[in-house]
Amino acid sequence: MPPIYLDNAASTRVADDVLAVMTEVMKTAWGNPSSSHPQGSAARSHIDTARTKLLAALGDKVTAGDIVWTSGCSESNALAVLGAARTHTGSIVISTVEHPAISTLADRLAAEGREVVRVAPGPDGVIDPDELGRAAQGAGVVSMIMVQNEIGVVQPIAALAAAVRATAPRAHIHVDAAQALGKVALDVSTLGIDSLSIAGHKLHGPKGVGALWLRKGSSIEPLWAGGGQQKGLRGGTQDAPGAAGLGVAAERAVASLPFSRTRWLELAGRVTSTLSARGVAFRQLVPDHRRSPHILALGIAGVPASALRTVLASRGVYISTGSACADGESKASPTLEAIGLPQDHGMVRLSFAIDTTEADVDAAATILADVALELRKKG
Repeated sequence: MPPIYLDNAASTRVADDVLAVMTEVMKTAWGNPSSSHPQGSAARSHIDTARTKLLAALGDKVTAGDIVWTSGCSESNALAVLGAARTHTGSIVISTVEHPAISTLADRLAAEGREVVRVAPGPDGVIDPDELGRAAQGAGVVSMIMVQNEIGVVQPIAALAAAVRATAPRAHIHVDAAQALGKVALDVSTLGIDSLSIAGHKLHGPKGVGALWLRKGSSIEPLWAGGGQQKGLRGGTQDAPGAAGLGVAAERAVASLPFSRTRWLELAGRVTSTLSARGVAFRQLVPDHRRSPHILALGIAGVPASALRTVLASRGVYISTGSACADGESKASPTLEAIGLPQDHGMVRLSFAIDTTEADVDAAATILADVALELRKKG
């Protein structure tokens, strides 16, 4: 049996139509987008089309913002947070459940002497707007993850941004949306934020391509000097094939969301039903109404995360695992600690894609149940 891939929150397969448009651009529009001749114009045209598609996918129907093309979500996060920190005085405020792409930026700014405030979520993984608003007094930059990458909890971004605006009206508010676009409803025009980052490879687009949505009028500094491309915010020759691929991937992901959401919830139900029927002791870490439907995070009682990871991979099931305590070579997860996952529980994260099949999910659930029962018996 071929391996079963249920680690789509880490990365997804490039879709055929995305690959096709990227190949076509590489073959027909290989010119430098900054060049004035027809080959340059052809490359620019593909970038402009991709920008229109991406803005529409983000809900920016009135183009209140613009797109800065980057190498991925990590660079987009760095451009937003470090770039805003250079133009905004005051503290840096983040949650304790951010992706390392954000938390390490906060560490860097702290080492440079900036005050960093970290806000912990409640036991349900959700950040309280009132608490964030109090923490943001005097803030220059506030960054929040929209869909937490380990457990899939969805943060109430609009309410959180409003709470920040009430106490720090001039703060730059950034959102890491790597796990959000095409997975949950997303409309930048309703969020009240200044910037938002995405990555192509999370939604069947290419790796090494990302974007930063930046509200018009926002003040940030570039990470490096260059040739003045992208209004001076990101120097370097623009990647027309990558932008074209990301534009198609975003358009495709948003169009399929109504169907995908229902299907992903059904797939998750098949997993939990199988585990329950087999007598596996587990807890779903985030209830369905609070999580992104493509991420199902489960705590398996009495089973080490490291053993789960090793045995499942040996049996051809590729998922992510984690622990609330240091476990062998693993690091303790601040997110799992924050939601109170018992230290004797190993966490498994199953994450679905548009092309995930019921057969794959059923087979993976059966193998997961087998492994969990075997490891618990050995323990």
